[in-house]
Amino acid sequence: MTRPKAGSGDAVDKILGQWARERPDLDASPMGPIGRLRRCSALMQRRLEETFSQFGLSAWEFDVLATLRRSGAPYCLAPTALFSTLMVTSGTMTHRMRGLESRELVQRLPNPEDARSVLVQLTAAGLALIDQAVEAHLDNERQILADLSAAELASLDRSLAILLARLEPDTGEP
Repeated sequence: MTRPKAGSGDAVDKILGQWARERPDLDASPMGPIGRLRRCSALMQRRLEETFSQFGLSAWEFDVLATLRRSGAPYCLAPTALFSTLMVTSGTMTHRMRGLESRELVQRLPNPEDARSVLVQLTAAGLALIDQAVEAHLDNERQILADLSAAELASLDRSLAILLARLEPDTGEP
């Protein structure tokens, strides 16, 4: 399938043209990259969620399981580490953990270092599921990016890394 080249009349170009017509006094150029990032994000999210749904997972469930998986054996983290990594509140994380726990994908364990808290750990079923899902996820991401040349992809990655570094608070966390 042949895809249009960037700037060759996509939806964002139409919006920019409308602003240029209606408010020629404004420099609407920032809307170009921001609008394209937002549209790309929304369209990619749909494609990602299609893959996650093949495994009975939502995007946030995939993120939780993947975060535990990439933490390394024994695939166990404190809820605070999970919710800070996933950028959600503790209340949201508690609700989400209940759902994953009821599906036996995670379990809560007493924290041996702090009797007042618990740890969240992947179960064997959760580990098996995320190992399958992450392989399909990576195949899907490769497919999404397949139309970009290696040089285009490297340039895009560098530019997005610069933007992300400027937008993210400096917390010292990855």
